[in-house]
Order: sequence, then structure tokens, then C-alpha cells
Amino acid sequence: MSRADSTPRVITVVGPTAAGKSDLGVLLARRFDGEVVNADSMQLYRGMDIGTAKLTLDERGGVPHRLLDIWDVTEAASVAEYQRLARLEIDRLLAEGRTPVLVGGSGLYVKGAIDALEFPGTDPAVRARLEEELDSDGPGPLHRRLAEADPAAGRAILPTNGRRIVRALEVIEITGRPFTANLPGETPVYDAVQIGVDVGRPELDARIAARVDRMWEAGLVDEVRTLEARGLRDGLTASRALGYQQVLAALAGECTEDEARAETVRATKRFARRQDSWFRRDARVRWLDGSLEGRAELGDRASAVVERAVTA
Repeated sequence: MSRADSTPRVITVVGPTAAGKSDLGVLLARRFDGEVVNADSMQLYRGMDIGTAKLTLDERGGVPHRLLDIWDVTEAASVAEYQRLARLEIDRLLAEGRTPVLVGGSGLYVKGAIDALEFPGTDPAVRARLEEELDSDGPGPLHRRLAEADPAAGRAILPTNGRRIVRALEVIEITGRPFTANLPGETPVYDAVQIGVDVGRPELDARIAARVDRMWEAGLVDEVRTLEARGLRDGLTASRALGYQQVLAALAGECTEDEARAETVRATKRFARRQDSWFRRDARVRWLDGSLEGRAELGDRASAVVERAVTA
């Protein structure tokens, strides 16, 4: 078979935060003549480096990384726009006979890139009314309304995540259907092999705590202070990012730095559980052991999964 016939069209590397996705993505891009396409929603933002664990240039090992640092922190995230940009990168690489390696833990972004999914439009009047309610009453009443209209969405979206609650209610009002009815199924746009990095809960929790410690030591507070001067507090999406939200609260005097640090660990552990639950629902993901015991062989086992998919 020719190389174009013998390589899966897209490789995805998914799983919870701190599992080791980024390093594996670099390794697979090297082995299969590819480039990494970022699928972490917060790594799309310029200047959000330390708190998102963005790989340094040295850590990327010469492998091009696409869709990093493309938005200002004041811009609201758009999955539909990400879908458009990701597919442009995927199609470019395929046209060059190379392998796109999609890496990240933002489940809707990954699915939006590789699966058939049309995002409902927006209605400025509906959005403005819901945002006015959010500003005046807080997210609680809106979340209760969402849970009544779409129980699955109520369970999936945190009661404190006002932005996502507003979007879900907007979609329900525009389409007349539950928000979860608009989530992606498993109808692929690309032939893909999906690899999940699996780490047991106690070890993953320890990795998260250690990562947050490293972020603080690397200067996360100064990074947030710099981004605050660029409008981070006004960013509907970026200001809610793990670590950034907590440091912003400390800078505003709402808590101490130690409290912000501890809350970042707690919130990241909760987030990792939601990520894991999301990806576990997709039966196409092949899970590999990314624990300390299995880490040394992870690259070889992931490569074998890709190669078996080629010959299947």
C-alpha cells in the first residue's frame, strides 16, 4: 500500500489533564510524519502559557504545533470557529500526505473537528436577555431552568458556569430541542484512530497537585497579572480558565494566594473527572496505560495501535 493508503487520516490523543497527552502527541507526530493540531480550548489563547501547561519550543522537539496562540484573551471561545480552523489544518496536512495528530482534553473541540456536527446559530436578542438575567440573578436560577428543560445538560454543565448555561438555554430556545440533542454523535468526517491516555485516580490527583505547584513556581501569578493588564478579566472564556480564575480572585483580594492555589488543585481534579467521563462515552477511544509503570512503553503501544488500525 502507498503511504497515503496505509496511514489513518487523523490520530487523536485524548484524556484528562496531566495524563501525558502532549508528550505522546509529539512522539506520534514524529513517528508518523505529522504535525500536532491543538485541541485544548485554553491553549488557543495568546499569553496563557504556564497555566495551560503549553509545551515550550524545546519540548515540542521541532514538531510544528498548530492552533496555539491564535486568540486574544478578550475573545470568547467559539467551538464552531475552532471546528473551521481545525479542519483547515487537517485538510492541509492530508493534502500534503502527512498525518494530523489532534491533541487535547477539550472533548467538544475534538469531536467537532473529526465528527459530523453542525453548531446551532445564535440569536443576539435571546443571548442578550439571558446574559442580563445572568448578571442580575446569577447562574443558579438559570441552571435550575436548564436542569428542568434538559436534565442531561443540567448534569453536564456546572451550576457556576454561567457562560455555558446561557449558551445551552439559547440553543434550546432557538432550536426547540434539548441542548444535548445538538451534541455530536459518532458519525466521522475523517478516518481516525483515537488514543486515550489512562491514569488511575490517585496517581492523576498527585500529578495535578504537582503540576499546580510547578505552575506557581514558574510564575503563574505574574503571568495572570500581565494578562489582566491586557483585558483578561473582561474575557468571557479566558477569565474562567483553571488557575487564571483563581489567581484573578486572589489579585482582587477575594482570597489569599494559598487559597487560590488550593482551589486550583480542587477544581482541576473535578475537571479531570468530567474529561474522563466525556471521553469514556466514546467507544472508539482505545485506552492505554499512562501510569508511571506503563509510561515508558506508552509511545510504542500507541504506535502499535496506529499501525494495527492501518492494516485492519
